Formats: sequence, C-alpha cells, structure tokens
Amino acid sequence: MKRKEKLAEYRGASEEQLKLSLQELEKNLFHLRFQSATDRLETPSEIRKAKRDIARIMTVQSARRRQAAAAKEKPNG
Repeated sequence: MKRKEKLAEYRGASEEQLKLSLQELEKNLFHLRFQSATDRLETPSEIRKAKRDIARIMTVQSARRRQAAAAKEKPNG
C-alpha cells in the first residue's frame, strides 16, 4: 500500500481506530526491535516502515487536535 493510501486510510479512521492501530504498531515495533537485537530479524526495513506508520498516525491525531482547538477558539458569529 502506498503512503498516500495509508495516510488517507488513517484520516478516514475514527479516533478509537487510530488509537488501536497505534497500540498495535507500537507492539509490533517492540517485537521487531527484539528480533533485531537477537539477530532474528529477516527484513530490517520493517522497523523503518513501522516507525513511519506510527508517525503517520500521530500526525493525523495531532492535526485533529489542532483542528478541534481552532474550532473552539473561533467565535460563532
């Protein structure tokens, strides 16, 4: 899946889905790092991919928080 497709998928997801995906990716990253430390990691690029997906989710969450804060500050008329 291309990165723009993943980003669009994350943007379309609910906050709860993002939170669950983030937890799953962080867990996966932990296992990948453990495999790397014990020389059992077959594809080192998986660590980079996991880190980038985590960053994408965190970016979407941050943008939503900024958007919500801006909506609260904006006067209604």
